[in-house]
Amino acid sequence: MVLFLRDEDVERLLSVDDVITAVEGAFREQGAGRAINHPRQRTVGEGAVLHVMSGGVPAEGVMGLKAYGSGRTGTRSLAMLYSSESGELLAVMDAHRLGQVRTGAASAVATRHLARPEAGSVGLIGTGWQARSQLRAVSRVRPIALVQCYSRTAARREAFADEMVRDLGMEVAAVASAQDAVADMDIIITITNAREPVLAGEWLRPGVHINAAGANAARRRELDEEAVRRSTVIAVDDLAQAKVECGDLIQAEESGVPVWDRVVELGAILAGRSPGRRRAEDVTLFESQGIAIEDVVTMKIVYERARAVGVGIPFPGTVR
Repeated sequence: MVLFLRDEDVERLLSVDDVITAVEGAFREQGAGRAINHPRQRTVGEGAVLHVMSGGVPAEGVMGLKAYGSGRTGTRSLAMLYSSESGELLAVMDAHRLGQVRTGAASAVATRHLARPEAGSVGLIGTGWQARSQLRAVSRVRPIALVQCYSRTAARREAFADEMVRDLGMEVAAVASAQDAVADMDIIITITNAREPVLAGEWLRPGVHINAAGANAARRRELDEEAVRRSTVIAVDDLAQAKVECGDLIQAEESGVPVWDRVVELGAILAGRSPGRRRAEDVTLFESQGIAIEDVVTMKIVYERARAVGVGIPFPGTVR
């Protein structure tokens, strides 16, 4: 029986720690050449865009795809999980919450392998829905005691700070500017829908780690050229995908900053093929576009737990 799982089922069944472990394993398989990721494809209509991405992790026995449309009426994401051994469709699920959790988990994996071990503070630019999972996940891999957060609307950033204090029990301060948010912080997270840079290279101190997780289109960016230039290590989740949709890197290269000969996949670092951070003073950057193998291994967690506890309904037309 093929299961259909709604967003509320996905939220009930996922734990941040388990998704971090699964996503880390997917990156390691990718770095060893054993996972398959196909970059996001976009079909552009008159008033909307269809996004489709697929991949597989044979070591986990699964493959799958996610599709979502974006337009004036919002988005609806659906994901499909298949057995990589038999080709059998296992589950269809809403992917809104799934995407949020796996995006945070990818930043956590990058932070675990690139940030200094003692990093204990976060400068957060962007306080929307995705920012919550970013902070929750990164706080699982580093001893975060202080967060400074900024977004354009004072009421929203203050409400976010209050919520995160209650949720995570750490000091979270809403500040008046992006520069204030990142001042003297060990880790920086950008998670915005900006088209122009919100993080300037001149603000970066030695040793900082950056998770740039907001922009995933060639003409959007969150970091200026100097921030890219100052990054000693530049890691991406998938090189082929980054070359077509990582606006931070694409636009920096167009401006004359050497980029692509310095970029490595995060999986290569996990697999020991690239050293990652070498010195305490290195500035490290993870450019997160969001890739299909992250979704696939997260879907597997949802599916296996749903079967174990009896959650979900039969997908129409698949009862045998």
